[in-house]
Amino acid sequence: MRNALPPHNRLPRRDFLKQASLQVLAGTAVVSGLQSQQTLQAGVEKKAKPGGGYQLGAFTKSFQDMPLPEVCRAFKALDLDGLDLTVRPNGHILPENVEKELPQACAAAKDAGVKILFLTTMIDEPDQNAERILATAQEQGIDRIKIGYYRYKPFGTLAEQLKETTKKIGKVAKLANKYDVLPCVHVHSNDFLPSHGTQLYQLIQDFSPQEVGAYVDMLHMVKEGSGDGWRQGLDLLAPWIALCAVKNFSWERGEGRDKQGHQKWEVKTVPVADGISPIPQYVDALRKLGYAGTFSLHSEYKGRHSWKELSTQECLAQTAVDAKYFRSLWQ
Repeated sequence: MRNALPPHNRLPRRDFLKQASLQVLAGTAVVSGLQSQQTLQAGVEKKAKPGGGYQLGAFTKSFQDMPLPEVCRAFKALDLDGLDLTVRPNGHILPENVEKELPQACAAAKDAGVKILFLTTMIDEPDQNAERILATAQEQGIDRIKIGYYRYKPFGTLAEQLKETTKKIGKVAKLANKYDVLPCVHVHSNDFLPSHGTQLYQLIQDFSPQEVGAYVDMLHMVKEGSGDGWRQGLDLLAPWIALCAVKNFSWERGEGRDKQGHQKWEVKTVPVADGISPIPQYVDALRKLGYAGTFSLHSEYKGRHSWKELSTQECLAQTAVDAKYFRSLWQ
């Protein structure tokens, strides 16, 4: 069942339920209260940033060789609002250390004048690590996370896999909602479920935006739907959109040909203003849908997937360029 309140402006679940109960007792329509809350919060967010109340942070994956307090200070120097913090195997914080290290990270962020906007995790089932991460997130006032991934295999069984994946998302959602944390499902191209926006809609259409959020992505959605598929995906996902990744890509001719003689091609991550994804049109579509929530710059400019191998400091410098460009689109 859909909920008309966009998740980026949503009340925490406990407050949502409390408000609903009070209004029913008072004989007032719940929808009226939700609309008032949305209007009030939108007004507060509008004052917070001239461009429309959004929050702009950066993914910490490319900065994991820096201590978190240093990352916080560097992001503040870039005038970012905060961190998309990796709490996962090989992340900034390991799941088994989250109870100790996440409060330290939040304190460091506060000292630097930024905040932890959300956590990027690998939670794909309600296990002990998931509960540990969610409980600590709740304690620290972090109200949303990116969950882990589900793979597509084997070919010929997609319809059944979608049903099973929906069940798995539901189990994670049940645990996450116990802690008033919104689990957000990321769109990721290639052999992932979901690989595109329409597929994410198939997976979460029976959950309310209070239960599951959509994490849309400017690179992956365009890579899988470069004509108008990305826009149609956003259209379907509108009520659920809770997070948005900002990044871009290009196709490059690979080395040689395959065994059948076909030219190889590779996808490279490129600066936000330089790639195939039509970022201005993407932003405009989100604006038309009323989204003014959290954006994460994915400065993934290290390794073979990047158009150029950058050092950590060069990644920070490119993040500054990307942030300036992105902000120019919200003037």
